[in-house]
Amino acid sequence: MTSVDTHDRASADRSDRQAVARRLLDSSEQLSYDPVQEVDWETPLDTDHHGTSPEWSTLYGTSYWDEMTPEQQRELTRQEAASVASTGIWFEMILQQMVLRDFYAKDPTDPAFQWALTEIADECRHSIMFARGAAKLRAPAYRPRRLVVELGRAFKTVAFGEAAYAAILVAEEVLDVMQRDWMRDERVAPFVRTINNIHVVEESRHMKFARDETRERLKGAGWLRKQVNAVVVAGASYAIVTSMVNDAVYANAGLDSARAIREARANEHHKSMLRSSCAGLMEFLDSCGLLTKASLVFYKRANLI
Repeated sequence: MTSVDTHDRASADRSDRQAVARRLLDSSEQLSYDPVQEVDWETPLDTDHHGTSPEWSTLYGTSYWDEMTPEQQRELTRQEAASVASTGIWFEMILQQMVLRDFYAKDPTDPAFQWALTEIADECRHSIMFARGAAKLRAPAYRPRRLVVELGRAFKTVAFGEAAYAAILVAEEVLDVMQRDWMRDERVAPFVRTINNIHVVEESRHMKFARDETRERLKGAGWLRKQVNAVVVAGASYAIVTSMVNDAVYANAGLDSARAIREARANEHHKSMLRSSCAGLMEFLDSCGLLTKASLVFYKRANLI
């Protein structure tokens, strides 16, 4: 390929990337929400509602779930919803720092730069929305284990390119499938359904950008680079997914914590729900060369494949 062909190809890629960013900016202008106005924060919590679709509970399908009263089941799903929200806040803070670092000192007139700032603004609003939602669910602040927090600190500092954007995509895709179920489920508290709907609509743009950036950063990547980044992304995915539901939710729901943790970890129904939610994601990672034998170890341990 001549230098002219290479230059033309690079110019075309840059033009395509800018066109995608412009479409995302236009979509953001036309369809975005203000959670302060859209979510019903004033109406007291109705404890007759769940926090998630019951089928997404970590104990659904176990003998313990069958023994629980309807009140206990609803309280557990509310605590689980708050835990997922808290984990979402933790990862969104990592996401914002990675995107800011990636676009540091780049051309601010580039639509991709402007979209990156728009995405960060969205994530700030989402984090506040999740925090207020968890508080309304009467839940404490759930945080990942200390080791995971420190690994996240390292990841946000060193991850770049496709490793950063593919990890962002994993976190958003898994949550997206869950929330699409919850936002349509009338058993779920109305204000939680509104939160889920806002997040699903706005995150669909973020996932589009993350997919495109992952593909773009992988152009010309060699075998070794793909192998290394595949493991990095898989390790980050394992940490994120296994941190979604904090072990403390069971005690806070008034359950026997030891038994609940034991049955949740052996729950084949919940594992199958996670796997089904990730089918499209795994297909995408495979198409990018990021689903390797080494990475499969992490995905299988996290029940994502």
